[in-house]
Amino acid sequence: MESWRVEVHGTVQGVGFRPYVYRLARSLGLHGTVRNAGGHVVIEAVGAPASLAELVRRLPVEAPPQAVVTRVAAASAPMPDPAPIEFRVLASRPAGGARDFPPDLATCAACLRELFDPTDRRYRYPFINCTDCGPRATIIEALPYDRSRTTMAAFPLCVDCAAEYADPGDRRFHAEPVACPQCGPQLSWHPTGDAEPAAVAEAALTAAVAQIAAGGVVALKGLGGYQLVCDATAAEAVATLRRRKHRPVKPFAVMVPDLSWARKLADLDPTEEALLTSAAHPIVLADALLGVPLAAEVHPGTDQIGLFLPYTPLHHLLLHDLDRPLVVTSGNLSDEPIAIDDTDATERLGGLVDGFLRHDRVIRARFDDSVTRVVRGVPSVVRRARGYAPAPLRLPRPAERAVLAVGGQLKHTFALAAGDRVVVSPHLGDLADTATFEAFEQSLSHLSRLSGIVPEIIAHDLHPRYLFTQYAMRCSPRWRVPVQHHHAHLAACAAEHGLTGPFIGVAYDGLGLGGDGTLWGGEIMVADLVRYRRVGRFGRAPLPGGEAAVRRPARMALAYLFGAERLGRARGVNPASVRWFTDRLPAREVDVVRRMMARGLNSPPASSAGRLFDAAASLLGLCDDASYEGEAAVALEAAARGHRAEELPWRLVYRDGMHVYDPVPTVAALARGVAEGVPVASLAAGFHATLVAVTAEMCARVGEATGLRAVCLSGGVFQNQLLSEALGEALRERGFEVFTHHRVPANDGGLSFGQAAVAAARTARKE
Repeated sequence: MESWRVEVHGTVQGVGFRPYVYRLARSLGLHGTVRNAGGHVVIEAVGAPASLAELVRRLPVEAPPQAVVTRVAAASAPMPDPAPIEFRVLASRPAGGARDFPPDLATCAACLRELFDPTDRRYRYPFINCTDCGPRATIIEALPYDRSRTTMAAFPLCVDCAAEYADPGDRRFHAEPVACPQCGPQLSWHPTGDAEPAAVAEAALTAAVAQIAAGGVVALKGLGGYQLVCDATAAEAVATLRRRKHRPVKPFAVMVPDLSWARKLADLDPTEEALLTSAAHPIVLADALLGVPLAAEVHPGTDQIGLFLPYTPLHHLLLHDLDRPLVVTSGNLSDEPIAIDDTDATERLGGLVDGFLRHDRVIRARFDDSVTRVVRGVPSVVRRARGYAPAPLRLPRPAERAVLAVGGQLKHTFALAAGDRVVVSPHLGDLADTATFEAFEQSLSHLSRLSGIVPEIIAHDLHPRYLFTQYAMRCSPRWRVPVQHHHAHLAACAAEHGLTGPFIGVAYDGLGLGGDGTLWGGEIMVADLVRYRRVGRFGRAPLPGGEAAVRRPARMALAYLFGAERLGRARGVNPASVRWFTDRLPAREVDVVRRMMARGLNSPPASSAGRLFDAAASLLGLCDDASYEGEAAVALEAAARGHRAEELPWRLVYRDGMHVYDPVPTVAALARGVAEGVPVASLAAGFHATLVAVTAEMCARVGEATGLRAVCLSGGVFQNQLLSEALGEALRERGFEVFTHHRVPANDGGLSFGQAAVAAARTARKE
């Protein structure tokens, strides 16, 4: 007989790991204990050496589906006195150091069967869960992960639940959020304006169902925050939600009762179906089918639809009782943080909804729904939140000092890094005011405490007007690591794939402050995780009115027609040749914009791929005003999808040591094509084909000069699936190895991960 101490690190709390260890140890005839300690699991086992070795071998191999075992450390230990005569699960023990904790998990099949079984004591109970599913990150107050350190501590277990919790043979053995109708959270229904509930429990659910069926909008207290819900088949209900939420055209996500319903609404491939039904249950962007029973207002301007399945018992009950698709969207006004507190929700959402379906379980951490898509058969995250965050990511160059990377202004996330672990926060939204900044500070404090990562240095963007740059500037310069926006994008892609460089980077997005003080957004770089060198770019065009040009693609069309950078050849657009376009716009606006550009008034130049997409969409009549970021690009991709076209005219010049794409011939060809009656779909497809050809050629020239064959694609423009897939194929045909985002977003939601990777590499000791 021997005695061993085994430590298991990774995501091993809140995923049924201790019950799994208990059963495995018992099957091997071992005696001893298992307990949570900090963020890992400690096993002290006594038995035959062969059985102990078998325990260590099988621990990571047969672990529960949602566990992620990163390290198993085993060593001999003194024989306990007295020797144990059984195997037991012990109370948790706090411990310091960095630690992992699990994301929330969608309702499992076993709980779902019980939910709709009239003979089960949890029949139609909206908070049913077990060791394989239910709330985790949204309810944790502290680690180790025990009920007493979650918001479920407010609900003492009844006799029956306590028996299940203590029974090693039960599916709810040490399931920390376990509850039932007798001892757990309860629903309540509050018509708008009523502080006291008008109905509770099943009657509350019935009232909410009736309100939605009648065309109303309901605020539902979900897993990680409030959600706004209405009938996705009722045009008037969807229009009402859009008007109240101040969201005129941005597509809504649609929750469907089951996979068969999803197949009615979208053309799903097996990978998309697997993603929909995965434990994360994210929103999946897929090709919408025509003639489906959805209101046209659900996803205007795009041929794709965001679908997801119910992921909590409450969602399952709503969808079951209504038997129709529902719009389920974030409980906020545009650009605000999601409401998680009942009082805050009443104040901020009262004017948006006809009633509140809430419960009395406190939401500790704010988590929006994750958004994904499938690119070349591989799932890719567009928004990383519930179901994925805060599961840790890994750095190829470990951080020797703990890092806080504060991310960007839009699609904001932050990241905490220590060693090779990076904990990226859930998506927090577009942070531009006091409320959203307070949400950041609350989330940072909570995540730092849970992860055990206390930052020593702070990585931030270069832009001085970003709230988070200003936040970082309050720290001593010796603790700050400024990271250029597009270098962070590329570093995020590289680090996700374990690359340290050097590599060729293609960074296409809206706007980011460049190392030379100008605005960038269409960049080719040679980079590694420490440094970058800009070797290519898009030709510049002014932003007439600054932010106004971002919101008004028509201004960008005027900018490229009349104010674009001259790249060595005397030429210009004849105003008469585009009279059809300028006559479509207010005459005063055209005059003001042209004078602003001529005088250089509030018209900063930018080499932005995103702004070029805006200009093209406006010229083609697809989007003159953008109500949300990327609207013009979404419309342009939708117009091009499914059409093949020849590339439009383009040219490259070599200037100041860089390959520069001159977009003016392309823009002029678009304008000429519209004037000549060429179908918009053909021109949109030709525009995409042109950018593919231009980018592939620039990469080829850089590759020839440097010998590099690895290319990383990053930036918000690569959310465009058509562009991303076509460019990847073109580069592979030229012999490049292409890396794209899968686990972190290509958009600004991935910036914090990239900043952390750069900061870790720059501050590492020289080898």
